[in-house]
Amino acid sequence: MGSKVLVTGGFGFIGRHLVAELLRHGYDIRVLDSLVEQVHPEGEPDLIDGVDYIVGDVRDPECCRRAVAGVDHVAHLAAEVGVGQSMYEIARYVGGNELGTAVLLEALAEHPVRSIVVASSMSVYGEGRYRDCSGVLRDDVQRPTSMGTTGSWNPLDGNGNALEPVPTDEGKPVDLASIYALTKFAQERAVMIFGQAYGVPAVALRLFNVFGAGQALSNPYTGVLANFASRLASGQRPLVFEDGEQRRDFVHVEDVARAFRLALEKPEAAGHVINIGSGGSYSISEVAERLAEAMDVPELRPEILNKARSGDIRHCFASIEKAQELLGYVPRHRLETSLLPFVEWVRGQTVVDRSTQMRNELEQRGLVA
Repeated sequence: MGSKVLVTGGFGFIGRHLVAELLRHGYDIRVLDSLVEQVHPEGEPDLIDGVDYIVGDVRDPECCRRAVAGVDHVAHLAAEVGVGQSMYEIARYVGGNELGTAVLLEALAEHPVRSIVVASSMSVYGEGRYRDCSGVLRDDVQRPTSMGTTGSWNPLDGNGNALEPVPTDEGKPVDLASIYALTKFAQERAVMIFGQAYGVPAVALRLFNVFGAGQALSNPYTGVLANFASRLASGQRPLVFEDGEQRRDFVHVEDVARAFRLALEKPEAAGHVINIGSGGSYSISEVAERLAEAMDVPELRPEILNKARSGDIRHCFASIEKAQELLGYVPRHRLETSLLPFVEWVRGQTVVDRSTQMRNELEQRGLVA
């Protein structure tokens, strides 16, 4: 058999696709996952033949020591995910993401590996990159404190002029707008610092909005498309914050899995942070409408809330030139051509819509305005 890869969070949405991708390319696999109930309400998912599974918490030093023993590479995906929930379950997110990564790295210091790739997030950018009316690129754009009250949800320059969102590349400075973003940046930096100190090739992949079969349809804090699908499958209109014109990059999970494999294999990627997206952008309301059409319920148009969640940003979508150059990464799945397969998968699932619960939890804490 080939080299052995530890996939932390390997029972999860991206993790299971990555495990399948690595198996197709001849790797031996070990999975470490704690089976968080919010993500795995059904308990232990179906196992994959030939994969070595450890059910345990990445914050457990002994568990991590067992997990890293004998492996050649690590793909670190284990994390608490979701901007909104991170703004009030702060200790949970800091513990799961920052402490969990620290414990894993301590175990790796005792058992060196040939490479490590960590899942970071586009959330570390805060607002994406913009161009002002004179053509100057702006990296310092932030949301106004009075969002929506000025007649526009969009960031403006100092003279009140509109700014044009443009693709965001890795050179844009980080601007951490949520606890989730803070913890993802901490994971990213810890892995990169560790790699440099111990001579381990390390890569951080900044993932944009990942979608595809296998998303947790009953977890309202992760996955815009999954959240909308849960609403539509339950005969409810998708809930869209702000005016629905905020733009995001949606990247298919199979493209993400391939990017992780390439990052493990390409020595030229070592020491880099790399965007993984589709290179396109879509408004959130457009995505909701496209999905409703694919699910044959076009009458269930999005419910525009005209309220913003604390920690959200307006526009951010990826420049993927660095991924193309260093990884040879080219997205194979576009949102437009991937919705029908996603819908077919959704139709075979048991769906529990919890988005109203999510909205209520945020509003009760004053995190929606």
